[in-house]
Amino acid sequence: MQRKTKIIATLGPSTDSEHVMRRILQAGVNIVRVNFSHGDASQHRQRIRLARESARAEGITLGILGDLQGPKIRIEKFRSGSVTLKEGQRFTLDVDQDPDAGDEHGVAVSYPELPDDVRNGQVLMLSDGAIAMQVVAVEGRKVRCEVMIGGQLDSRQGLNLRGGGLSAAGLTEKDYDDIRFAAEEQLDFLAVSFPRSARDMQAARRFARQSGCDARLVAKVERAEAVEDLDNIIEASDVVMVARGDLGVEIGDAELPGEQKRIISAAREGNRMVITATQMMESMISEPIPTRAEVLDVANAVLDGTDAVMLSAETAVGAHPIKTVQAMSRICVGAERGTTAPRMITGMDRHFRKTDEAIAMATMYTASHMGADAIVSLTESGTTALLMSRQDTRVPIYAMTQYQRSCNYLAMCRGVYPVHFIPTELLGILPMREALQKLKELGLLKDGDRVLITKGDYRGPGGTNAMKIATVGEL
Repeated sequence: MQRKTKIIATLGPSTDSEHVMRRILQAGVNIVRVNFSHGDASQHRQRIRLARESARAEGITLGILGDLQGPKIRIEKFRSGSVTLKEGQRFTLDVDQDPDAGDEHGVAVSYPELPDDVRNGQVLMLSDGAIAMQVVAVEGRKVRCEVMIGGQLDSRQGLNLRGGGLSAAGLTEKDYDDIRFAAEEQLDFLAVSFPRSARDMQAARRFARQSGCDARLVAKVERAEAVEDLDNIIEASDVVMVARGDLGVEIGDAELPGEQKRIISAAREGNRMVITATQMMESMISEPIPTRAEVLDVANAVLDGTDAVMLSAETAVGAHPIKTVQAMSRICVGAERGTTAPRMITGMDRHFRKTDEAIAMATMYTASHMGADAIVSLTESGTTALLMSRQDTRVPIYAMTQYQRSCNYLAMCRGVYPVHFIPTELLGILPMREALQKLKELGLLKDGDRVLITKGDYRGPGGTNAMKIATVGEL
């Protein structure tokens, strides 16, 4: 059984050898993530080169995602590296304090606007929600707090406001530099961290295009404000990520499961791809097998319809990157096999605005009612294959395109298997015959299989305007 759900692995010290890189690709990685929050341009460039060379050697289509750091709000440093806070203790966040002079009484913050953004009674969360403190007074540039949940607080930990409301800008100077780097390296995806609204995504797209970066934009939903503007953010993006770490801190753990399902559903309804991320296999940073809770977490995201599941520290710095990818792949396949039946074709009562959307829906309806063995999409941009993949089906979708960038983009798309294909001719019956022949040579089809072929009578994105039913070996 072919795995439909795609796997994203974050690059880092644990994947820096050719052996490990090739093994995680063999194990099922479809997209590699470069995290701009760690490392420098030289390290990123070396890792990108290694990933591409390894993918070519393995004959694997691989997309590359660059993840912008964004306006991550952090405390500064403690003299001793960390402090232990106790419930009821008073603690001050001071934007003017020496950044290296933190102690058990207070610490500096790298966000000058903090005193203007908070008010008495609000709750600040630190260290991914492990520490909580309530604002009791704002005095000039100092925010006086009372610790609600104590524990060890380390230097440079992140800070969130429960319920959202911090006014940090969408992109930083570092992000601008990293977008230029993404343009130089021709990355396939670019993730925008902490967008508050569709305007942040639109601004990121404008700067990316001005910089020569044509990567597909990923909106990381991790602010409470982003949840409120979800539909507009989806429309302004190419891919949506359920970034559960900061999002869970801002909206609260109890609200997170429901929001994950809503975001996945809304992204699919909006014909966008969606990634589920953060702590999916966290225990495998050090352990060789996942916990049962992690198995169920990954499987639940698959059952919700996510396009991709993402590994972060598990592969970047973990002790078992290869075993982690292998385990995640097994879980995805098991969850996909466990579904009782394909979901009903949705959106049939919708007015189709574009021809390719109508063809995609007609193809999926036909495939589900005639028991097709495969769908073959002759495509340029990959849009038709994406539209078809929004419907849940057991029928594999082979997207055949002459553009490598389209292949890399579709490597993230659930249930779509991109194939680099350059036909002798672009129009007529010949490219369809050649496409079926190539899939036979790859062992993906055999004579007698019934397939649905989507194609266009003219070139250009959105040009798909026809569906053909064919039998392999008889076309």
